[in-house]
Amino acid sequence: MSIRSKNQSADFDVVVVGGGMTGICAAKACARLGVKTALIHARPVLGGNASSEIRVGACGATANHIKPDLEETGIFQEILLENKRVNPDYNFSVWDAVLYNSVRQEKNLTVYLNTDMYDCDMQDGRITGITCYQGTTEIHWHITGRIFIDCTGNLTLGFMSGADYTTGREDKATYNEPHAQDQADNQRMGNTLFFKAVRRDHPVPFTPPIEVYHFTEDQLRFRHHGNVGSLYSVDQHETGSALLDETHQVAGDKAIEKYCLEYGYWWIEVPGHQEDIISEYEDIRDEVLKCVYGIWNHIKNEGDHGADNYELAWVGMLPGMRESRRMQALYMLNENDVLSNRVFDDAVAYGGWPMDVHVGGLFNFDNPPSFMYAFPGCYTIPLRSFISRNVPNLLAGGRALGASKLAMSSARVIATCAVGGQAMGTAAAIALQHGCELSDLPSQYIREVQQQLLRDDCYLPGFGNEDPNDLAHGAQVSASSETPGCEAINLLSGVTRMVDGHSNVWQSAPLSEGLPSVMLTLPQAHAVAQVQLTLDTNLSRPLKITMSPKRQAEQLPGVPPELLRDYDVVLLRDGQEVARRAVRENCQRLNRIDFDNVVCDAVRIEIRATNGLPAARIYEVRVYGSEGGQA
Repeated sequence: MSIRSKNQSADFDVVVVGGGMTGICAAKACARLGVKTALIHARPVLGGNASSEIRVGACGATANHIKPDLEETGIFQEILLENKRVNPDYNFSVWDAVLYNSVRQEKNLTVYLNTDMYDCDMQDGRITGITCYQGTTEIHWHITGRIFIDCTGNLTLGFMSGADYTTGREDKATYNEPHAQDQADNQRMGNTLFFKAVRRDHPVPFTPPIEVYHFTEDQLRFRHHGNVGSLYSVDQHETGSALLDETHQVAGDKAIEKYCLEYGYWWIEVPGHQEDIISEYEDIRDEVLKCVYGIWNHIKNEGDHGADNYELAWVGMLPGMRESRRMQALYMLNENDVLSNRVFDDAVAYGGWPMDVHVGGLFNFDNPPSFMYAFPGCYTIPLRSFISRNVPNLLAGGRALGASKLAMSSARVIATCAVGGQAMGTAAAIALQHGCELSDLPSQYIREVQQQLLRDDCYLPGFGNEDPNDLAHGAQVSASSETPGCEAINLLSGVTRMVDGHSNVWQSAPLSEGLPSVMLTLPQAHAVAQVQLTLDTNLSRPLKITMSPKRQAEQLPGVPPELLRDYDVVLLRDGQEVARRAVRENCQRLNRIDFDNVVCDAVRIEIRATNGLPAARIYEVRVYGSEGGQA
């Protein structure tokens, strides 16, 4: 068989390159809006840094729930909720399967795993196609499209297409950022390999399988390790910054850190030595392997770290990257936007993680491994920060979005990247529907993107439900019962989480007092094709996949008890039932219930059971006719 006979081609509307959480959410958002979409991924498993190959915990705007009620929703939470249903023990292999099933079930989405992109075609400054090699099938794929979304993390497609990009740290003059350097440089955050250990009921010896680096306690004095607790000073800047990570707790100018050995360590980090961290990736992998096994050898064989009975069960071989190229976008998000909690007119995503600046890596022994510049609240990310300034049909997200180094150090965390992915996919689909360039979307189409994101259960601070297709606007709301501060009228607040002390939720009296119901009487009779409910998952409690025992212990097993489990949606006309749909064993926050264009003037939700909470809770009820129904 000749090489030529293994060339194949395919054409799509949107091509997403990179199957991390950003790419998954981008591709699913496109596909759900009826767009023929391809997802190209170089690895055998999806998830990128969150996959079983790397196993980074999916942090986001809550800053490990220091900031309550900022948990990311939309497609990202949908996937996390499914994982909670089938994977209560945080098994990363099962998580891989959850991600695989999530993309495979989308009817407008074609997924290419084990497929490396190695070239792109350009015409008149636009990307027209990419060329890929799928090693498992030995097929060379030529894939064409109209809009391309770079979710590679390294801006690989952007680099191939000639998109403008930047690396390293800007100087203070570039964006007038308070914490920027006086002079620009190429300092970058490094790559990390995680490990997992398990406790046995007997001593377990350890002999390094490879050549390792050897470390002293003095060298590791800022990098706490082993089953010991310690107290040390942290740098408190005038801006309120502090050294933090997912195991630190700040108290005044001291931080108490209690590490366990089951999961480590984000600070085993190597930034490399050359100008280009991407070209140096293989060398960095070799070096960080020597560091991981060297740290474990130190814990096991060089001093008492409480590790005699611990066995090394897994070590990653694919380093997770924090930073490489960043796209030069139509607007570059910067530190001033982050610190001011800026709400952009074209906001499509948000972040809240501190500006988390890793400096120097593991071998920078005289300094803490990271400085976090904390700030209250959250900021929005504009659509312009995802659009290339010189390649008009290119979007890029993840850590490669259009941002300064400091802003990227906050926006790079997985959950923030994921909601940015959904925003890019939604914007691409709507631009195609209207035949518009991404960079020239009229304001009404940007509003359409925002309203679609809100309808799809994304959160946009400062924005609420103004969907003109929602028939529930102007409805009268009544309920069998309600609790103070959680009245039924909240179903029409347009906001689907607690914000600024407002609950925005309807909560019934306890189910033990009788099965509750709530009803929306529409302004006029209409043919209804879909009723949409946004339920409560308790956004002050984490759901994420993680290896950290501390973060696992903060979660409840299974799906959130606040979720409605069993309920009926009833359509009425002149007080008489005309249609009913039963929902049973629900485990999702966003529920869409389809009807056959039944003419009605009221919608009643009859609750039969929750997943554990004694009362029923609903944030929003929307009603759509066939012209506004969601596929």
